[in-house]
Amino acid sequence: MKIASDYQGRRGTELLPVLDRADSVASPNRIVLPTDDEALLDVYSQTVSGVVENARDSVVNIRVRHTGRGGRGQQGEGSGSGFVITPDGYIVTNSHVVHEATDIRVALADGRTYSATLAGDDPDSDLAVIRINAPDLEHIHFGNSGRLRVGQIAVAIGSPLGFQQTVTAGVISALGRTMRAQSGRTMENIVQTDAALNPGNSGGPLLNSHGEVIGVNTAIIPSAQGICFAIASNTAEFVAAWLIKEGRIRRAWLGLHGQTAPVHPRIARHLGLKHPQGVLVLNVEADSPAAKAGLREGDMLVGFKDQALTSLDELQRLLVAQEIGVRSTLAIVRHTFRLELEVVPRETP
Repeated sequence: MKIASDYQGRRGTELLPVLDRADSVASPNRIVLPTDDEALLDVYSQTVSGVVENARDSVVNIRVRHTGRGGRGQQGEGSGSGFVITPDGYIVTNSHVVHEATDIRVALADGRTYSATLAGDDPDSDLAVIRINAPDLEHIHFGNSGRLRVGQIAVAIGSPLGFQQTVTAGVISALGRTMRAQSGRTMENIVQTDAALNPGNSGGPLLNSHGEVIGVNTAIIPSAQGICFAIASNTAEFVAAWLIKEGRIRRAWLGLHGQTAPVHPRIARHLGLKHPQGVLVLNVEADSPAAKAGLREGDMLVGFKDQALTSLDELQRLLVAQEIGVRSTLAIVRHTFRLELEVVPRETP
C-alpha cells in the first residue's frame, strides 16, 4: 500500500514535468503536424500543387488512328496519355494506347501538336515508347518504386475522356499486385492506388510528392471505385531504356502452350514432390525448343533448372533474356515417372 501511495503522490509533481519536457524535445523521428484543420489541408494542397507545377508540362495527350485492328479492315480512333522522359522527345505510354496504330499525334501541355513515331513496343509489359521531333522539352524523371510505402501520396495527371491536364490525387493503396497484360503474360510489381483514373488516363504518370514518376497508369476495374493500377516505375524505366536502345524486349521461349494444374496426390507422394502442382503441357509447337527436348502433350512441368515450377506464371518469370541459348534442365512428370529433359530456349519469335 505504501508503494502505491507514494507512486500516486509523485505523479503530479514528478511524472508530469518529465512528460512535458519529453514533449518539448525535438525528435528526428517525430512528425510535427499543424493542429488547425485548415493548416493541415493547406499543407496537403501545397504538396499536390507543387507536384503538378513541376510535372504538368511533361504530360502529353496522345491520339491515335488504327486500321484493321481485329482483322475487320475498319478504321478506328483512340486516345491516351504519356509523359516526356528526355528533352529530345522520347515519351513513355502504354502499349495498348499505341499498339498497331497507323498514325500517332501528340499534344503538349502548351497546345503544340506533333506527329510521333513508335520507338519501341512491349505488349507483355503494356509499355511503349514513342518519339516526337521537338527540342528542349520539359521532362520528368523516374523515382524508385522499391521505396514506396502504402499510404503515401500519389498524384495522377492525364487526359481522361479527352479532358487534358486533369489532376487527381490519392494514396498508394497496395504494392506487389499482379495482373494480366493483353498479350496474356503476367505483369508483376503492380502498384494499386485510389487516385481516380478513367479511360484516357492510360499511359500517364503516377507521381510521388517530389514530382517523380512512381508508376505508369494502366488499368481500372470498371465495376469498382478507387481501385486503379499502375506499372511500377522501376519496371517502366528498365523497359523504356531497352525500347529506346533496341525497340523491343528480348525474352526466352520454349514453344509450348500450357496451364497451371495439380499433380495427382498419389503421384506427388510417390515422387516426393514438395509442391503437388505444375504446368500441364497442352500443345508443343513444331520445331520449337520444347519439341526438340522431347516434351509431349500431357507432360507436367515441375521444375526448370534448380527452380520448382508450380504455375505457368512462374515459368514465364524464369524465361528471361539470359536464358536464351543456355542449355537447361526441365523436370517433368510423365504418367507416373519423373524425367529430366535438356532444353535450349530461343528468343521469342
